[in-house]
Amino acid sequence: MKTKLVLMALACFATTTLEARAEDLVFKLKNNTGAVLTNFYTSPVGVNEWEDDVFGRQVLNPGENMEITIADGRDVCKYDMRFEFEEGSGLDTTEDTQDLCELGEYTIHE
Repeated sequence: MKTKLVLMALACFATTTLEARAEDLVFKLKNNTGAVLTNFYTSPVGVNEWEDDVFGRQVLNPGENMEITIADGRDVCKYDMRFEFEEGSGLDTTEDTQDLCELGEYTIHE
């Protein structure tokens, strides 16, 4: 009985320790284009599908910036990013890969 309790406590401790290491990734995204940025998708490098739109219902207007938080529980810094602009803006969907931990901020240009 004591052995089971000790093992359960160790498992809980290990889980808590792993969760504490995976910090949210926070960076500033700046829109330095003349178009409204309507959708922003990210996924860690090596993941073959885009995750949910980071903006949700928000958009990023020209000249504006916003703080982005990626709280996916992963301990990675290198992300693929996909930027989609307002229909009719004349700007194509753009993709890029960056180490967001090193940058601290990312500016999208035309």
